[in-house]
Order: sequence, then structure tokens, then C-alpha cells
Amino acid sequence: MDDTFIITVFCIIDEVLVAAGHTDHPLAQARDAEVLTVAVVAAAFFANHHERALCVLGQLGYLSGPLSISRFNRRIHRLGTWLLGIVDVIGELFLTGEVLFAIDSLPVPACHRARATHCRKVQGRRFYGFIAAKRETFFGWRLHLVVTPCGIPVRVALLPASDHDLTCVAELLYELPAGAQVIADKAYNSKPVEAAITAETGVHLLPIRKRRMTPNTWLERQVLHPLRSRIETVNSQLAAMGIERLHARTCPGVEIKLAASLLALAWINIIANAIPLAQQLLRPY
Repeated sequence: MDDTFIITVFCIIDEVLVAAGHTDHPLAQARDAEVLTVAVVAAAFFANHHERALCVLGQLGYLSGPLSISRFNRRIHRLGTWLLGIVDVIGELFLTGEVLFAIDSLPVPACHRARATHCRKVQGRRFYGFIAAKRETFFGWRLHLVVTPCGIPVRVALLPASDHDLTCVAELLYELPAGAQVIADKAYNSKPVEAAITAETGVHLLPIRKRRMTPNTWLERQVLHPLRSRIETVNSQLAAMGIERLHARTCPGVEIKLAASLLALAWINIIANAIPLAQQLLRPY
């Protein structure tokens, strides 16, 4: 674990709650900001295992009072909407000033495919999806992400696994700055969709062209490959947080762990990029 990460997460969450006028329950021994911090730390360092994170942070003195795992579960479900709200706030902050983004999707299984018929969270053929890279079928959802070159998520959507990547691309790109370029893989190739998005929003979707299509220009290739590697790194970071094996009994529980993972991803990449920038700025002095 990293003290800088934990303290930064707590301070930002606490400031957001205070700015929004949120008040803790007078009988609560641990603050609501601490409960949300435990969820984010669990995503960052404990593969979304809440009980382990709660025990470690409690033993190290990060919590202002005792908090049992059952009480934590009840409180995190009541506060889950705050995690989703903070994800939106961070996305809005990093939309300004950026002209390059990357979009991709990754699987979020609800359970093993052999147990799909007994799954209580979701049911139906819509939740069967195919991973072309691994040539395997999974059961659950697909998380669609738009990230900055630094790997900070600015737009998110969770859809059934069978929905095509182009299903929500217009909604995800709608509020991006006009003139922005969004790098994508071969699954996003569609001339009508690209033309419609450019006409309505001014955003340019630049997917990697398939073999039998007109290849990308030299200038597009110079932009495509570095950002494609960036989005793959983001996917690897989320996979390391256990996003492909989330243990949650309900759909709200899945959403809470997904939101905590996205917040952990954002702050890890913000801190990782802020420290080298600060060192570079302070070097002459």
C-alpha cells in the first residue's frame, strides 16, 4: 500500500462530500469518507476484497473508529451512489483541455459460463458475450471506457455482453470537446457511424482499419499506436484489480466495485503522472 495514495483518496472524497453538503450520521464511529476510502483502497491493493482492506486499514490506524464488515457492507451500499458521482466529477474535470482520447471495452463476467443458468444477478442470452482475443465466451457485462492519454477514465458505460461496441459509442463521445480525436480498435469500424458522430459532435472517431479497408494514413498511425498501447495498459490495470472476477451477490454490489475500481485507476494514473511532472518543473530550482 501507499500512504500518499490513501491520504489523497480520503482527502478528495471528504472534500467532495463536504462541498455537496453531506453530513455523517451522529452515531457513526467511522466517517462516511473513510468507508468510501476503504472501497477504493480495496480495489487498488486488495483485488476488490473489502474485508481484507477493512482489516488492514483498521489495524494500521487509518479509521477513526471500529467498523465491522457487516456494518461496512450496509454503509457502502447506502453510499454507493457517491462513488459513481465522483467518477463523473473526475471525468468532467479531465474533459477540458484534452484533444486525444481512446475508447475500448473489456469483459466483466457475472459468473463462470457453466453456472450462467443459475446466476441470480442477470439472466438471458443478452449477457453472453465473446472475447475475440481469447476466443472464448463469457457471461456478464461489457465495460465501455473512454480514457485520456494518461489513462484517466472520462466516460463509462456498462452494457450486456452481447451488445456491440458501437451500441453506446455515440452516447460516450457526445460530450467530448469538438475536434477531439478518439482512437479505437477494429471493432469500431463503421463509416456511417463515424460520419454521424463527426457531423453531430465534431468528434473524430479513428479506428484501426481492417485488412480489406483503406489503411490509416501515416499521420493517423503515428497517433493510433501509442494510444492503443495506453488503453491496453488501462485494461491490464483493471484486470489486476480483479474486475474480471468480482465477487458480488447483487448488481448494485457489482456497480460499487466497478466504480471503486475506476476511482482507484484514476488516482493511480493521476499520481503517477503528477509526480514526474512536478519533478520536471522543480528541477531548475
